[in-house]
Amino acid sequence: MLTPTERLPYTRAQLARLIAPRSIAIIGASPRPASFGMRTLENLAHFKGAIYPVNAKYERIGDLACYPSLKDLPQAPDCALLVVPREGVEAALREAVAVGAGGAIVYASGYGEMAGEDAGAAQRRLAGIGQAAGMPILGPNCMGLVNHELGAGMSFIPEYSAMPRQVGPIAFVSQSGALGYCLAQAAERGLGFRYFFSAGNSSDVDVADLIAAMAEDEGVRAIACLFEGVPSAARLLQAGERARAAGKPVIVYKMGVSDDGAAAARSHTGSLAGSAVAFRALFERAGFVMVENYEALVEHAKFFSAAGKPRARGVAVVSGSGGAGIIAADMAARHGVPMPQPEPATVAELRTVVPEFGAARNPCDPTGQVLSVPESYGKCCRALLADPQYGVLVCAMSVATKETGSSRATTIAQMAREQAKPLSVAWVSEWLEGPGSHAYEADEKVTLFRSLDRCFATIAAWQAFHAREAVEQAPARLAGNDAAARARALLAAAGDTLVEREAKQVLAAYGVPVVEERLARSADEAVAAAQSLGYPVVLKAESPTILHKTELGVVRLNVADEAGVRRHYAEIVAAARGHELAGVLVQPMAGGVEIIVGARMDPAVGPVVVVGSGGVLVELMQDSVAALAPVTQSEARRMLERLKGYRLLTGFRGGKAVDIDALADAVARISEFAADFAGEVSEMDVNPLRCSGERVVAVDALITKRQA
Repeated sequence: MLTPTERLPYTRAQLARLIAPRSIAIIGASPRPASFGMRTLENLAHFKGAIYPVNAKYERIGDLACYPSLKDLPQAPDCALLVVPREGVEAALREAVAVGAGGAIVYASGYGEMAGEDAGAAQRRLAGIGQAAGMPILGPNCMGLVNHELGAGMSFIPEYSAMPRQVGPIAFVSQSGALGYCLAQAAERGLGFRYFFSAGNSSDVDVADLIAAMAEDEGVRAIACLFEGVPSAARLLQAGERARAAGKPVIVYKMGVSDDGAAAARSHTGSLAGSAVAFRALFERAGFVMVENYEALVEHAKFFSAAGKPRARGVAVVSGSGGAGIIAADMAARHGVPMPQPEPATVAELRTVVPEFGAARNPCDPTGQVLSVPESYGKCCRALLADPQYGVLVCAMSVATKETGSSRATTIAQMAREQAKPLSVAWVSEWLEGPGSHAYEADEKVTLFRSLDRCFATIAAWQAFHAREAVEQAPARLAGNDAAARARALLAAAGDTLVEREAKQVLAAYGVPVVEERLARSADEAVAAAQSLGYPVVLKAESPTILHKTELGVVRLNVADEAGVRRHYAEIVAAARGHELAGVLVQPMAGGVEIIVGARMDPAVGPVVVVGSGGVLVELMQDSVAALAPVTQSEARRMLERLKGYRLLTGFRGGKAVDIDALADAVARISEFAADFAGEVSEMDVNPLRCSGERVVAVDALITKRQA
């Protein structure tokens, strides 16, 4: 039996009978009000397919005949919905397999969400039953699913049957049942959606499967995912590849982003690359769009489903309030969205309708005159939409009025269909359900935002999504074929934490340039090493128990002569008292920009490589970028370009520009080591890489082996 972490994600065709059934059997159906069985029956009120209640206690439930068992049904059900206690689930699943059901949904709890091997083993047995028969299972411990197009509420959540039936191109995929259904309840304010899925414990069908299947669903144009964790990062990446190939954006909100692993980290990288950073790296590699708050999920999904591809980077804003226009410009600047001024021809067109005291510019303020001359609003919008600089028009709706709300919504709907550029409405008024708002929510071509900030954050994410280069294939190896074997031998000979010299020997095996050095066990040896290497030199304690040397005061820089070497050697030995001291390293002084490169092996995501502004300021500045390892040289270069301190590498204020290609090569080689030893190393640091002109060299390093 293949586990969910070993198999490929399900296809849409493999899940078809489960998620788009023509017949549904409810095992454990009940006429008792408020029971899960009755609620499920009520939620199928609009379903046009066959519904088969199954319960030996009843001959009928409402208007439907009730069957004693699945084998008594007139046909094999596409979906078997198990509304039975935990103790009866396995028997019911085996019966569903025996009659040829196309899929099963298990509501029951008491499985993998509980501590204890028995509960986990029970969940694995459920998966085994379904996988052996080729019958996909959703759950256990889930709230089911909704196929809104079919009116099939295969869920026990109350009142789905009363929900408005607006069908739209969005699929909601959630591990949390209740919070996921909260997203689907946007239908109550007019939003159209196609599917809602509650993955629950994901014994078989999980988030990766549902994303992959929705990527292949012709009726879905955007996938909104409420995400907790994933059993297989590799399968999530495969799902992302299917979504990318289909041109379907996946919008993700990750719950539980506290970096709980950072407190136990031994390296700077371990502190920087906590679980939130690791998941962000995973989502970026998968091609997903990550939002920072739950409230942004629906707005992002609606905009992405309606907008298509950008036709220009500029954004135009029309607002009857000068203040709202200023806020829009502020939010555009915050998110890096350009708002260029209109072309002269556009300005001339605007001035035919905008009064002298208005603003015939961007943002455009046609003033309160739009109340007395309503058509002027539409003329301003059309003039800006015709300007080739603009790829999006944002209508900042300030005061909501009964007088103009409905007519303006009609005007905007017409404009959205007259041309291909997306229109967004930013609802500024606190009359949240004011006139026109419902029309915007229900319009598939228009996105209503409840925040100017989220409006421009969404536009920025959309532009970045479509500007993203194709994800590169697995990189060709830079390190020699024997690099891993040489590094493994070095790791085997070392203790749990590799001292600086040992760690740099491992890096050198991968072709990472490292500083020349000598280990001195006496002041005389230190002087001889300094004379051989040439002054000025650096002195450092060499100890497996000193992880951050600067904090303990066991590093001396720019030591210029023999007297200085002897004095600082003695001071370092004194400062390291109480630690296991192997000696003092002597290195030539290296100048240049400091960059940190490291890796952390995240237990859920895998090896994550981090680059950042190096030295002692790395955690203070929080200037770092992470990616899944390994990365190519071009990916490494893009990581470097995203650093706030990148300008220091390009010759800032007369400084010597760094050889970025050489630096990217070093980053890529370090990432190869991280990928090769993901099962044997927990974290590593190269802090810093000293970069000066064409010279890039690792001057300090730390590697911590994974504990068994």
